[in-house]
Amino acid sequence: MFSTIEITIKISIRGNCLYSIFVKINQVFSIFKSKPRLSEIIPTGYVDIHSHILPGIDDGAENISQTTKLLDGLHKIGFSNCIVTPHTLPEIWENTTNGIIETFQSTKQDLEKPLQSMLQSCASEYMINEAFLVRLQTEHLLTIKDNIVLIEMSYLNPPLALKEIIFEIQLKGYQPLLAHPERYLFYHQNTKMYHTLKDLEVKFQLNLLSAVGYYGDKVAKAADFLLKENLIDFVGSDVHHMKHVNAFENKIIIKSEKQLKTAIERNSFFK
Repeated sequence: MFSTIEITIKISIRGNCLYSIFVKINQVFSIFKSKPRLSEIIPTGYVDIHSHILPGIDDGAENISQTTKLLDGLHKIGFSNCIVTPHTLPEIWENTTNGIIETFQSTKQDLEKPLQSMLQSCASEYMINEAFLVRLQTEHLLTIKDNIVLIEMSYLNPPLALKEIIFEIQLKGYQPLLAHPERYLFYHQNTKMYHTLKDLEVKFQLNLLSAVGYYGDKVAKAADFLLKENLIDFVGSDVHHMKHVNAFENKIIIKSEKQLKTAIERNSFFK
């Protein structure tokens, strides 16, 4: 970023004529302003809506000890409450509504009081595929709040019948919230699909760690695009382990810092 300062110097010559001399000074200001650490922009009382901290239920925490460490680490950053969202993916994580609720309740009982209150409620992150459609017709889905259901897609490619699946979700009375849209590489070269999904009234949840480049530069660039286009509705930690928690001490690398802060503030909706 360059700026020019114009200075006018008036010189009196022979007591009569005044001459004006314009001096232009170019000043170079660094475009690399110091960025804050991600942990520094997490407000006190922040409600997280995406995490994998229930023990032994998916690829997140393996036991109650790890759950305790994760919650303690998140609390120090500024997290107040967590809506935990273990994966539901047939043949890999065969979680059910009742099973998730039972694990949530038993985990909360096993935690000490300071951390018990952090576990606000439980939902699930549903992989949308053909098996999901069967579940949608036969089972009550665990929502983050009201009718908002967290969904994800394969990182390899989207479902062939994506629009139809979204329609079926809405037909059942649910509001789809797509987890980490910035991480689907197949949309990086087809950003129009982001707008198509928004036109279908799909809400977007950005992973906070995308802002520090945790998943790579391409994902960070996609996150920046989505924030700049004001397509992000909410954010989530998507915490699985302590490496994720520790990464909150990294500095933000995206340009859309203001939009990121606004998206973080919107999570107050879930209090």
